[in-house]
Amino acid sequence: MNAQAKPWHGVLVATALPLREDPAGRLAVDFDGYAEHLTWLAANGCHGVVPNGSLGEYQTLTAEERARVVTTAVEAAPEGFTVMPGVAAYGADEARRWAEQAAEAGAPAVMLLPPNAYRADERAVLAHYREVARAGLPVVAYNNPIDTKVDLVPELLAELYHEGLIGAVKEFTGDVRRGYRIHELAPGLDVLCGSDDVALELAVAGSPGWIAGYPNAFPRACAELWRAATAGDLTTALPLYRTLHPLLRWDARTEFVQAIKFSMDIAGRYGGPCRHPRVPLTAEHADTVRKATEKALAEGLV
Repeated sequence: MNAQAKPWHGVLVATALPLREDPAGRLAVDFDGYAEHLTWLAANGCHGVVPNGSLGEYQTLTAEERARVVTTAVEAAPEGFTVMPGVAAYGADEARRWAEQAAEAGAPAVMLLPPNAYRADERAVLAHYREVARAGLPVVAYNNPIDTKVDLVPELLAELYHEGLIGAVKEFTGDVRRGYRIHELAPGLDVLCGSDDVALELAVAGSPGWIAGYPNAFPRACAELWRAATAGDLTTALPLYRTLHPLLRWDARTEFVQAIKFSMDIAGRYGGPCRHPRVPLTAEHADTVRKATEKALAEGLV
């Protein structure tokens, strides 16, 4: 696979999922609204989406909803716009089935967390990725030891890569030093920015992609930030980063879904509520998000 063909390059948005109250008072997925959101992201400079990640509240979806999110995204995506579903599940068999569903829907790759029902050891992680790789799609590993308690350290990532199980990793530790060690051990493995508040640092270090949350509210500004940073144009990138950073750092906080959806609402995009167990932001957090969002809007960011 040549560099141009890798579907995880560029800005891929970990999409928020619009939920609206139905006549019975339940929060139902607005699939038409989700499709419209994807076309809007594409029109504003983003290169793809990652449905069914944590920001998409996949853990709260029924199997039918989760599958339809993928098919809706693939059908709505313009030509050349990547749809790379998250296929995380408690067991490798279920994760493989979600990868197979993604392949049947027409997705070019999937993103996969390690086992997250318990603190898996190296043997369990390898077995997990081997099983999902059987689906036949390229796999982007997702390293989020904050939530999963399983750390895909550089040595383990190198083993996964050299066995042909992964082509990239979404790095969410926030430790910008890791990319250099990963490159030493697995030079062909793409290290993708996975945490919004280190996007500039990883772009400057040569990361080819950013799996991002805040483009849900500010797609054009985030796409311009990434373009400028990867081109070494810090005169453009740094002021954008400084303005966005009070928002970007929410991506690594427990309330990141609520914060991003609230910013969307303020910016004129429907964010809406979250399903339980997530609850609304506290008044203090909402005020912080509002002020940072309004400041970015006042500076002309969209």
